[in-house]
Amino acid sequence: MFEYKVLREIEKNPSHTQRSLASSLDVSVGKVNYMIAGLVEKGIIKARRLKNDPRKIRWQYILTPKGIREKVRITRSYLRQRLQEYKKLQEEITLLKEEIQS
Repeated sequence: MFEYKVLREIEKNPSHTQRSLASSLDVSVGKVNYMIAGLVEKGIIKARRLKNDPRKIRWQYILTPKGIREKVRITRSYLRQRLQEYKKLQEEITLLKEEIQS
């Protein structure tokens, strides 16, 4: 659920650079660049150029209304997936406990 993690980070800090996003997510800058481009193309985020320093290009990433809806959808899906994994893990723990008590 890389897309979810990118959206969560952007929502927390719209002034993330691609480098800081990459660092936070423990991925390459190229992967972040690719994901950002796709999210902008889909209309999920808007990239706005900041003009603080003309020698440096800085961007601000903003979730669009469509992006907020998409984040909610992805969050629900991610939560459902994690809860299923948690349930399977609980079942496995129960079986292992039974196994060692025998």
